[in-house]
Amino acid sequence: MAHTPDSILKDIKQKKYLPIYFLHGDEPYYIDSIAEELEKRIVPESEKGFNQFVLYGKDTDVTGVLSYARRFPFMSEKQLVLVKDANKLGGIEQKDQLARLEDYAKNPAPSTVLVFCFHANADERRAYIKAIHANGAVVPSKKMYDNKLPDWVTSFCQHEGVKISPKAVLMLVDNIGNDLKRLSNEIRKVMVNLKAGEGIDAAAVERFVGISKEYNVFEFQKALMVRDVLKANQIASYFSANSKDNPLAPILIILYNFYSKLLLVHKSADKSEKGLAAELGVNPYFVKDYVTACRNYPLPKVANIIHYLRECDGRMKGLDGVTIPEGELLRELVFKIVH
Repeated sequence: MAHTPDSILKDIKQKKYLPIYFLHGDEPYYIDSIAEELEKRIVPESEKGFNQFVLYGKDTDVTGVLSYARRFPFMSEKQLVLVKDANKLGGIEQKDQLARLEDYAKNPAPSTVLVFCFHANADERRAYIKAIHANGAVVPSKKMYDNKLPDWVTSFCQHEGVKISPKAVLMLVDNIGNDLKRLSNEIRKVMVNLKAGEGIDAAAVERFVGISKEYNVFEFQKALMVRDVLKANQIASYFSANSKDNPLAPILIILYNFYSKLLLVHKSADKSEKGLAAELGVNPYFVKDYVTACRNYPLPKVANIIHYLRECDGRMKGLDGVTIPEGELLRELVFKIVH
């Protein structure tokens, strides 16, 4: 059976434990979340000193880990052996050590919960991983695509029992990106400051996440959308003066995604709010923004803007052999977009 981070977390909360977990991938959020949930639940706080072992890959090897896993818990039903940075584990690429791990995975100790936090993408075709899959769980944790982030933020907030407005969702996603750990931390930071029954709106995000009310990517995109030349240039100047907190690369990605969606709007046969929301994969709340932008940017202009964005990205990376300050590139890009 294929396991997902959400299905594993659900099972753990229902006290359905497996003897061995292999958590791997380039998204640390789910790896850390599953490990933390197991740490909270497997061993009671009073027993952690002698039934919970946290090992680090750089400090041990496969044989050392298995020696802990084969121990019996002290006056308890379960013990937890948690291996952090398992991708740095000694012997993880040696045939003899992997053979021992495979043998253990085929017959894991029933009183041990062994967890590998492998912070890299692993080849699930390898024999030892197949053995873990047969008797435990192999859980991939992949970086989330940008277009999935709004739904993730909304779902996270629902799980935490708080409502969030579509604008607040977009502000968080646009300004933080696909760093799920930071997104979750920032949402919880806002929640701590809410009054009972309050939801998360744009004002709360501005206040508690530290996003400027006027000078943020959301407002920048909005200014470009309505071709507000003055405001777009004011925000671009602010970004240029604060380039450390407002690097050009994420801004280009956001603008590229926006204008790519404008192409879809122009070409869509169904121009209804519901039809466009489905076509774009966005909340219907934002459809009117794309419709407004389409009025301001005819199809040929949108195609040119996408070309300008790619050109700017190449120049930012020095592909033409010339280093140009990011602020200068951004101001030039704004001019090309709005004129």
